[in-house]
Amino acid sequence: MLRIITQQADVRAELQRICERTQNEQALHQEATVREILQTVKRQGDKAVLHYTAEFDKKILKSEELRVTGSELDAAYQQVSGELLAAIKLAKQKIEAFHRQRIPKTWVHFDSDDVVLGKKYTPVDRAGLYVPGGRAAYPSTVLMNAIPAKVAGVPRIVIVTPPGMGKSINPAVLVAAQEAGVEEIYRIGGAQAIAALAYGTETIPKVNVITGPGNIYVTLAKKLVYGTVGIDSLAGPSEVLIIADDTANPVHVAADLLAQAEHDPMAAAILLTTSPGLAKDVQVAVERQLIDHPRRIDTEKAIAHYGLVVLVESLEAAAELSNEFAPEHLELEVEDPWAVLPNIRHAGAIFLGHSTPEAVGDYLAGPNHTLPTSGAARYASALSVETFLKHSSLIQYSPTALDKVAFAIDALATAEGLPSHADSVRRRVQKDDSPILEPNEIDNS
Repeated sequence: MLRIITQQADVRAELQRICERTQNEQALHQEATVREILQTVKRQGDKAVLHYTAEFDKKILKSEELRVTGSELDAAYQQVSGELLAAIKLAKQKIEAFHRQRIPKTWVHFDSDDVVLGKKYTPVDRAGLYVPGGRAAYPSTVLMNAIPAKVAGVPRIVIVTPPGMGKSINPAVLVAAQEAGVEEIYRIGGAQAIAALAYGTETIPKVNVITGPGNIYVTLAKKLVYGTVGIDSLAGPSEVLIIADDTANPVHVAADLLAQAEHDPMAAAILLTTSPGLAKDVQVAVERQLIDHPRRIDTEKAIAHYGLVVLVESLEAAAELSNEFAPEHLELEVEDPWAVLPNIRHAGAIFLGHSTPEAVGDYLAGPNHTLPTSGAARYASALSVETFLKHSSLIQYSPTALDKVAFAIDALATAEGLPSHADSVRRRVQKDDSPILEPNEIDNS
């Protein structure tokens, strides 16, 4: 049953409980296991990857079987429907168009005295994309990760994904990868896949950035290899928060809540509304839509533990609570969403109006569906082209410009006890012809 809370004293405690739902003692035990996997793969390479794939995925592979073959890639097109292929192509087109609008460009600024400052943007050399697999298929995750990397200009992109039935990879995943321009795909998953990407093995290349969502073992592995490689984020269970007034359709709101709850038993589905009538109608609609739900057990668990309806006095109060929660997905199911938007500070993605369900963003609107979760939207953003780019500062000073600021550099370097910093400038701006004494030539008498 979807709970309705009317006592404001309970609201913040409940929202905090839901936000912190992944922080438990079990994660500490899992982290120890992941550390062992990472270190073993680092030492043993392919041998360890194959061992853990057999242990966890129950797939016996040889090193030469890790990479998906060209014939498998070709055959995948024969195994997907024309309708799905058309959907993948449309999604690819829209996602690519969005990301091409905001490609950071190298820039320089010419200041006075021939000072030149700027930034030079460069893609990483290699990117590794993790795509969840096994029993499920996520071609949308392929597109959302691979396309920004391609747009950024990453020269080498590799995908890792767990094998499904037999040793096969879902054909929809293989087709999406090829449509996005990636053909280097390895049939491994879990923490061992992250380790292989971070450290490299005889078969799998070491990458510079790892992106993509996964289970708790994948997330912990990404956390532990950060620093050796870059990562996009630490993805937790999915979540949606809906702000709605009495103009919202309760059947639609219920469907949107369930669209998140069906992901995972730990997914969060929260409604903040000013309408008591809507709250009750949504509660009823959720129960009705659950009756014949194909993923009823997991969805019911999510609704029971992390589903919530909160009655608020105003949309401003709803926005304040939403900012405290900082949801991954925020839907503004109100009459005038643009009037509420200025009050929103923290959200991974914001969906405005009654005709914009979160599923639009999951698949093909364009903005990325890899988003910060568990409150990380307070400081983090969606995966984007910038995830695969780094920038170098550009600095050029003329003799005149250096002369004008030498005194300040000298003062700061001296204050920090770094004499050679000061000397490196002093030697360049010295005006007389007398030689500069070396440190061992200075008379200390």
